[in-house]
Amino acid sequence: MLSVEEVKHIALLARIGLTDTEVEKYRKDLSGVLDFFKELESLDLSGESLGTAVPRKTNDYREDRAEDFGSAGKQAIMENVPETKDGYVKVKSVF
Repeated sequence: MLSVEEVKHIALLARIGLTDTEVEKYRKDLSGVLDFFKELESLDLSGESLGTAVPRKTNDYREDRAEDFGSAGKQAIMENVPETKDGYVKVKSVF
């Protein structure tokens, strides 16, 4: 079972604050998860082919093309933006 210090260290790495009650709860829960992984490690998979159960999928790409919405489409879009300036969408600076 994980120690209280180990659970607090994991919480620190995850940047979450835990109360003493939560530390005890997570100590039990995380120990259960790690015990399950130990059980999985003990399985003999020497006769199994790796990756056969994973479906192979290729990347599906669509053509990158511009579409003209016309003046009515542009007007509908511009009506929904919070602020405009000189016909453009005004946004806050990101720098």
